[in-house]
Amino acid sequence: MASPGAPALRDHQNMVVMRHGDRMDNFVPSWVTTAARPWDPPLVDAGQVRAFSMGRKLRTNLGFPIHRVFVSPFLRCVQTASQVVSALCAIDDDPNAHTSDDVAIDPSKLKVSIEYGLCEMLNSEAIRPGLAPRDGNWGFNISELEKMLPAGTVDHAVERVYKELPQWEETGKGARDRYIHIFKALADKYPTENLLLVTHGEGVGVAVSEFKKGVAVYEVQYCAYTELRRFVSHKDQSFSAGDFEVSGVTGISYMPSSDLTEDVQEISY
Repeated sequence: MASPGAPALRDHQNMVVMRHGDRMDNFVPSWVTTAARPWDPPLVDAGQVRAFSMGRKLRTNLGFPIHRVFVSPFLRCVQTASQVVSALCAIDDDPNAHTSDDVAIDPSKLKVSIEYGLCEMLNSEAIRPGLAPRDGNWGFNISELEKMLPAGTVDHAVERVYKELPQWEETGKGARDRYIHIFKALADKYPTENLLLVTHGEGVGVAVSEFKKGVAVYEVQYCAYTELRRFVSHKDQSFSAGDFEVSGVTGISYMPSSDLTEDVQEISY
């Protein structure tokens, strides 16, 4: 801690916003006909492998460490985070490792928490018609989801920014505002740490279009991510921060918003 009257410490904070891996219902459409929770598909095996591989790439290519991970409560995001975190925390970078089952980890490297504010858009644009729970109970058992994350990495002391899920049929604008708010709220809550947020395609698209002005995102691939960076100045027990800027994108396609036509949707998922 800086002493009173000490000069401000100037630094940067990094945030990575990532989409989940390959979801079951997009590869096995019949899965929803027998699923107990058709609104909450898991990853296919290839999605698990992709997520682990992307975690390894983050570890190698980012140029900065990840200190905290926040993840949407949807199963595909928790499974993605489990693979990514395992790759980030792996003790040895074994080139033959394909999933978290293949590595031993050091859980002290980072901490993970589930955050409702990173959840899917809760409307019929994102949840296929007829698949949302009729009683309004999405059935997220946080303690059970936390057990899917690598042992020793979950921070149970973290207080969620959003204490509950948004109401069903939130508007597109409402979801966009929610994503923008959660990005900034988490960054401000942990200004001395670099963050990884595992969310949905819409959230990743918002992260790009909000902080890279004048563009419209039209495709976000599985496990695509954007890197955000902002200047932070610390003095005593306070800090001031600039706006986030997009410092990199992987697996995301966008165009000038002036070129967007009705034939190109802002997000493809």
